[in-house]
Amino acid sequence: MIARFVARVALLGFATLTGCKSSMFDEPVRAIWVTRFDTKTAADVQGAIRNCADAGFNHVMFQARGHGVAHYRSAIEPWADELGGADPGYDPLDVACREAHARGLKLHAWINVMPSWRGAAPPSNPAQLYAARPEWHWFDATGARQPLRPSFYVSLNPCLPEVRDYLVGVCRELVENYPIDGLHLDYVRFVDDLDPNPDAYPRDATTLAAYRAATGKAPDDDLAAWRAWKAEQVTHLVRAIGAMIDASGRDVVLTAAVGSSPEGPQDKHQRESRRWVDEELVDAVFPMNYTAEIPQFRTRASAWGAATRDSDVAFVQGIQIDPKRGIDVIETQLVLSRRETPHYCLFAYSHLFGDAGRTARGVDGLDARASLVVRLVRGGMPSPTP
Repeated sequence: MIARFVARVALLGFATLTGCKSSMFDEPVRAIWVTRFDTKTAADVQGAIRNCADAGFNHVMFQARGHGVAHYRSAIEPWADELGGADPGYDPLDVACREAHARGLKLHAWINVMPSWRGAAPPSNPAQLYAARPEWHWFDATGARQPLRPSFYVSLNPCLPEVRDYLVGVCRELVENYPIDGLHLDYVRFVDDLDPNPDAYPRDATTLAAYRAATGKAPDDDLAAWRAWKAEQVTHLVRAIGAMIDASGRDVVLTAAVGSSPEGPQDKHQRESRRWVDEELVDAVFPMNYTAEIPQFRTRASAWGAATRDSDVAFVQGIQIDPKRGIDVIETQLVLSRRETPHYCLFAYSHLFGDAGRTARGVDGLDARASLVVRLVRGGMPSPTP
């Protein structure tokens, strides 16, 4: 994407343009998210990639990082707790890349960017980010740290340049050490879903000083300005990750999971996804349009279609396929989505193949509902009508 590349090289200070438009989105993308909970053994990884290929997908979003821990051999972050917190004797991402490419699939390393830990108890490993870098996290004006919560995340503070530099380094390790086709950014926003007053974070002295230096204000002087400034810090990170990819010389596309609608100038999580499209800072956006309501789905899809129509940024529609979702709803949403974009990504692998037993049985062992989803992926659905 030429305009996006120009923006990145301007950040790097390069004098000449050497990039070119990626052709990865020239053909329809049939993608699926494979979570870290589905790939705990080498057999799980191999089975998941085989099943994705057999089901008709051509892109796999393979989760390589959940919350400051790695599902690959990292020199920066410790092994994931889902893998026992120690080297499991194989490298999940390496296995995924080899298996995917052997079957003609594109493999995207999917990372949760901002989350640094998950759950009500702190990590037992002192090298984990939550324990090792407390100053990189959220504090309110009283000095209280963002609380741990069951089954959800606490977050790094993207307003700190050292945090952004660290996260670029995490991404660089993936880009330079693995033959990935794409880097997929999730939770690239303020992870404030459960906080009753998101404006209260982050108010550590360093962040407040940076905000005052940039705006001459305190947060409560103008909450709209405070939110906009916070959102811009996330955009700085997205831009820097893109610049790193281009400097690497690797042909790796940068994509981001974004909100269901192109709200602006930033959404409720201080995420400027519309700006990322307008400035072509990413190669594709994956809106998580997970509603079961058809009119709402159509409205959201149309809005993203309009937002990307004149852009080189691809629009890959995210569609939920959980077991509570009727097959008629999934089929209707796939058809409606195709009016706006040829590309889609389904959430998630586990809703088709489930546990290790179903993964091992493969496509032929799917239940009736999952088999219908596979039929749709393979092309057994009607063409959209005008």
